[in-house]
Amino acid sequence: MGRFSRLSEQSLKLARASACVVFLTGSWFIWGQVLPALHVFHRVELWTTTMQVAEEVERPDGQMEARMVTQPRAITLGNVLLAAGLLLASMVASRNIPGLLELAVLQRLPLDPGGRHAISTLCRYLLSLGGIIVAARMLGIAWSSVQWLVAALTVGLGFGLQEIFANFISGLIILFERPVRIGDVVTIDGVSGVISRIQIRATTVTDFDRKEYLVPNREFVTGRVLNWTLTDKTNRIVITVGVAYGSDTELARSLLMKVVADHPLVLEDPAPIATFEGFGDSCLTLLLRCYLPNLDNRLKSITELHEAIDREFKVHGLEIAFPQRDIHVRSMISLPVSPASAPAAAVSEPEEQRKAA
Repeated sequence: MGRFSRLSEQSLKLARASACVVFLTGSWFIWGQVLPALHVFHRVELWTTTMQVAEEVERPDGQMEARMVTQPRAITLGNVLLAAGLLLASMVASRNIPGLLELAVLQRLPLDPGGRHAISTLCRYLLSLGGIIVAARMLGIAWSSVQWLVAALTVGLGFGLQEIFANFISGLIILFERPVRIGDVVTIDGVSGVISRIQIRATTVTDFDRKEYLVPNREFVTGRVLNWTLTDKTNRIVITVGVAYGSDTELARSLLMKVVADHPLVLEDPAPIATFEGFGDSCLTLLLRCYLPNLDNRLKSITELHEAIDREFKVHGLEIAFPQRDIHVRSMISLPVSPASAPAAAVSEPEEQRKAA
């Protein structure tokens, strides 16, 4: 179901991108003849700005030299409309082109789902940033004219929204360094689950009850995270078995090794091992350690191993111990009888005899 839903989502993104291309192409053929009439918007001047352009200037010795010259430039209504259209197009492209890229190219490359997601997210960021830069240039907003304003805003927002900025930078670190990836099984703050989505501010962890936890990105960079599948998906199972005192521990260990040898998912390398750990309060403690290739069937394998151990022990007459308590009564303490209670006891004795008769 997950694979079909993912394919349907990618197909929907592809359909949206194709519809946008068809719409723009049809608009060009329909309105191409009247485009010269739209130049009227360029006659409406809204404000004037300055820009630096390269211009060739003749030096006294007759040689031509390129110099940066500041010239005034009028921003018209047409420039504003074009900038707005470009921003809208970049937003649509950033939403659809990464999905189209993943469907057409990335799925055919030897990349894991986390790598494909990282490339798609970076493409989305680059498309949005490119659209903003080009639209700003069309409006006459150059970096040299706003760099001081951006620096002041960065300092102010850094104090007021430092958590959001920290999560954004941490999200970029996650995409480049990839300490966690889409599909990884992680444990953070006592919550275990699968990484299902990595966004700008937070990462979504879906636990095994299908609940979604939104974890700030900085927790994956500055906090302690247990990634079960970062470099190796092999995981260990430890099963504790307690047998009754007087049981044959060598037979119990051999039965444990037989159970893991018969299980199809238990790995031979690393080799499983059964050990006699010690003497407990009510049992002799044995530990079985074995390894699985991944986490897909961990719970099912644990259940099957427990059932097989119980079955083999019953067949060979080995008792799985349970907690027991022995109570020893060392002496009886006689209670003294006071003189006031003696007549009452004497009176009650004939009454009991009459009732018995």
